[in-house]
Amino acid sequence: MSQHDQSWKFATDIVSESPAVQAARAQSLELGIEPVSPAIGAQAAVIAAASRATSILEVGTGVGVSGLWLLRGATDATLTSIDTEPDHLHSARANFTDGGISPSRVRLITGRARDVLPRMNENAYDVVFVDADPAGVIEYTEHALRLARPGGTVLVAHALWKGRVADPAQRDEITTGFRTLVTEIAGSPAVVSALSTVGDGLLQITKLGD
Repeated sequence: MSQHDQSWKFATDIVSESPAVQAARAQSLELGIEPVSPAIGAQAAVIAAASRATSILEVGTGVGVSGLWLLRGATDATLTSIDTEPDHLHSARANFTDGGISPSRVRLITGRARDVLPRMNENAYDVVFVDADPAGVIEYTEHALRLARPGGTVLVAHALWKGRVADPAQRDEITTGFRTLVTEIAGSPAVVSALSTVGDGLLQITKLGD
């Protein structure tokens, strides 16, 4: 194993997950949902905490793994989370309760993100976490940047898409979408961004003030 691979594995293995997150992760895998890695969850929690977030939007609930991490970092925040699957949202609500999260801090919306996001208020969220249908990642990120407040941060999970984004020979639609997103964001004067290589990659985009 190379030193790079050792460091990547260490960064993942060192993360300690709460019992509630562990249970949600196990349930997610049983249902065939790919949750964010522990390292990505921990990084999202740090960003939520550093942002002193009070309002978080999540695009793609799953059964609550990433939401639990975000709320662990932002202990006073409310989370609005969108998913197409009512059964997943039902499980997520139960997992939030098991994690000690008050129901008043969580708003779950059943629907397709591309239908729901255009109706949401601009500049309203401190953190927006994008982990939905990867084929729509560019569209979802555009909406996320509109909905994040100036100074707010958009987090895009799976930004290295199974290690394929860094390989220019990989040109399938999803890989190309992530590669285009990362490249265009890096050159945008409207944001500051960084691409973390832990887990499956986390694109971090902070929206500059007007």
